[in-house]
Amino acid sequence: MLSRVGRWSALAGGIAVLLWAFFMSPVFALDPAKIQLSGVEDKIDAAAVAAVLASHEGESLALLNVVHVADQLRDLTGVRDATVERVWPSGLRVTLVSRHPVAAIPDGEVFDLLDAEAIPVGEVDEAPADLPLVTVPVGDERILAAVLEVIRNLPADLLGRVSGIGAQTEDTVSFSLTDGPRVEWGSSEDSALKAQVLTVMLASQPAASAAVIDVSAPTLPITKASE
Repeated sequence: MLSRVGRWSALAGGIAVLLWAFFMSPVFALDPAKIQLSGVEDKIDAAAVAAVLASHEGESLALLNVVHVADQLRDLTGVRDATVERVWPSGLRVTLVSRHPVAAIPDGEVFDLLDAEAIPVGEVDEAPADLPLVTVPVGDERILAAVLEVIRNLPADLLGRVSGIGAQTEDTVSFSLTDGPRVEWGSSEDSALKAQVLTVMLASQPAASAAVIDVSAPTLPITKASE
């Protein structure tokens, strides 16, 4: 009987040692030098990323909540998504996806850079030449969302020609081309079709030389000689 108790005690002690080694041993403590980090682009604050990861230095990799770490990284400016994976015995593989600005919007004396989801990714002192300037009623998120939906659906070559885009309602989106007519887009519905129609019309000399192209009803587009 005593020998059986002894065996069970020895077994329990062995399990305790193994559990300690797995959960508490320094061998499995997170080492910042063993973190594999990728995806840090210019819109992401590298110092802020380093601070988040450093805050978990020394934590057991077995106990580390990688979902929480990923959420902390997603909260940082410029980070659209983050993936955190354990790399045994004491490292992490961290992959970041950066947010990219698609438009600029005036905010006092500066211009906020917004991504396609209307998330700020930075600010500049002057309107950037490579991004369309957005004009919408202050604080109206629905109108801003409609304008950004249009931006998402414009082909890259066409978007590069947009100097300014705006709306007063969700159904009155319009924009100006740097070397062409003003475009009355209407709502963000059927944006993909409107982009196709507009591209065809701009390839036509009569339409391209018009002052206004109206594709708000894409199956019945019209041109105007003057505004």
